[in-house]
Amino acid sequence: MLQLKQIELRRGPKLLFENASLQAHAGQRMGVIGVNGSGKTSLFALILGQLEADTGHLEVNPKDVIAHVAQESPHSGKPALEFVMDGDHGLRELQANIATLEAKDSHDARLHSLYEQMDNIDGFTAETRAARLLHGLGFETDVIRNPVNEFSGGWRMRLNLAQALMCRSDILLLDEPTNHLDLPTIVWLERWLRSYTGILLLISHDRDFLDGLCTHIAHIEHQSIKTYTGNYSQFETVRAGQLALQQAMYTKQQKEIKHIQSFVDKFRYKATKAKQAQSRLKMLERMVEIAPAHVDSHFHFQFHEPEKQPQQLLQLEDANIGYGDTTVVENIRLRLGAGDRIGLLGANGAGKSTLVKALVDGSTLLRGERALNKHTHIGYFAQQQLELLRMDCSPLWHVQRQAPDARELELRSHLGHFGFRGDRITEPVAPFSGGEKARLVLALLVLQKPNLLLLDEPTNHLDLDMRHALSVALAEYSGALLVISHDRHLLRSVCDELYVVHNGQLSEFKLSMDDYPAWLKEQQTAHEDSNAKPSEKPLKTMTGNKKKNRQQEARKRQQLKPYSDRVRKLEKKMASQRRELKALETALHDETLYTDESRKQEMTGLMQKQAELKESLAALEWDWLESSEELEKAEKEL
Repeated sequence: MLQLKQIELRRGPKLLFENASLQAHAGQRMGVIGVNGSGKTSLFALILGQLEADTGHLEVNPKDVIAHVAQESPHSGKPALEFVMDGDHGLRELQANIATLEAKDSHDARLHSLYEQMDNIDGFTAETRAARLLHGLGFETDVIRNPVNEFSGGWRMRLNLAQALMCRSDILLLDEPTNHLDLPTIVWLERWLRSYTGILLLISHDRDFLDGLCTHIAHIEHQSIKTYTGNYSQFETVRAGQLALQQAMYTKQQKEIKHIQSFVDKFRYKATKAKQAQSRLKMLERMVEIAPAHVDSHFHFQFHEPEKQPQQLLQLEDANIGYGDTTVVENIRLRLGAGDRIGLLGANGAGKSTLVKALVDGSTLLRGERALNKHTHIGYFAQQQLELLRMDCSPLWHVQRQAPDARELELRSHLGHFGFRGDRITEPVAPFSGGEKARLVLALLVLQKPNLLLLDEPTNHLDLDMRHALSVALAEYSGALLVISHDRHLLRSVCDELYVVHNGQLSEFKLSMDDYPAWLKEQQTAHEDSNAKPSEKPLKTMTGNKKKNRQQEARKRQQLKPYSDRVRKLEKKMASQRRELKALETALHDETLYTDESRKQEMTGLMQKQAELKESLAALEWDWLESSEELEKAEKEL
């Protein structure tokens, strides 16, 4: 068990925690959330013993092993595989002891005990386990024995993560573990962490990651820590209800709800029957529910209506893209027109950013045609643009340069929508955090009034409230957009179409965002099968005997029946719970629940039932996904 009792902690003059308490048990996966600067990373430093509380107590079993991801980029000539295995300190100690005794006397009686200990901790399979971790985190088999120093900064941070996962820990602290990962790797990490049996504390601004993983949420606010049961979406629902009980917030909440609801209603009649459009509609409807949970956010902004919206904006025809003599993606045909809302999927290095650069200015176009309408006004966001800010200048200087004809009062108000207020408006940008710089770049982007947005990982460094505000703003944006993001919630909220860059090709992804993890697993299986030795590949027999074929098909159906029955049973149960949840949410839309004191207990009961149903439904959906994958695997093997 991990327990903080009545903690008070200051960093310089700033009070981070006052009389704060927290308790976590083995098996709990707890998301730690709060606005930037609220003390999330300091909490981890406190648990690791890097900071000492001014008052209060931290209680943790001295025998418990705590693992965390080192924030410094590692420098080592050691092979990556060996570096990862160093994460298991107990393993390395045993290996050293065995090597010492074997060098002295291979018949030493103590060796038998050491070998038993190695067997007990699966030490003899450690190298295989480390290789699997590296493969899951995106490392190809032929590079895992390369020296650490040969990898780029982002890949070295993945090595730090692999080393932390390799540790046989009782407590695992992860601070923004998805920052350097692409979406396929995030999906793999989520699956891996779901099987972690210790205490997991996770700082993340990726709501889908929090939703798919967390059993509890620890919310840091007003120098205290409040724990909620359930994932992030359930936390939002409960907190929305709590804020609704505060009468001072009620009117503002209703205004926010009606604002988003009006957009949902307008979009509803434009949505096609395509899976992705329906998925987006569902997410927009969800925004209505969670609006109250973000009503006290510092961030509320909108993109301007484009001055001109030509029907055809930009297109690539028969295009190859890449750098120098290296082609990354070939034979691209992509047309962007008014109202298009495209999400771009693919692993890191597949060519997504290369494609966006080809669209922005043609700088990565090796062959083919880039046609740009004379009225197309591109708004481009990429992480490199944070580095283009003038570090010695203020946010106010930047927006004045972007909109020289605007009044200073208007620009100050504009910056306020992005969380810049008071002296922060006139301070130099240099000491700003990554999140603050990203918000400033977005504030400048809005002032450009683009009719085509090309966004490359716009949510990096942004906290949950800012991500929500960006999702709402992009959902209401009337221009066209193409976005790369590993934030699945953002993609669901703003995109009507998905494209995927895979194996050097760009193609439409005709499934929904929810189908992407299963598709990734299918691609991985196909890749592994294609790399298997001929003798390892399954052999398919053919026969001209129709009767024999029918018998084989019957046997196959019989063998698959337990799998298909389980899938159907789960689908039936999910449908029943969704109907129940819909009826419950209809009841919760009754405004008198929040204004009539006599119905307070009824509202609490309804919200508790809603949270329980959502948790149950989430578990069922995961079971359904796993069962469907088992069925597909069985079908392939038979």
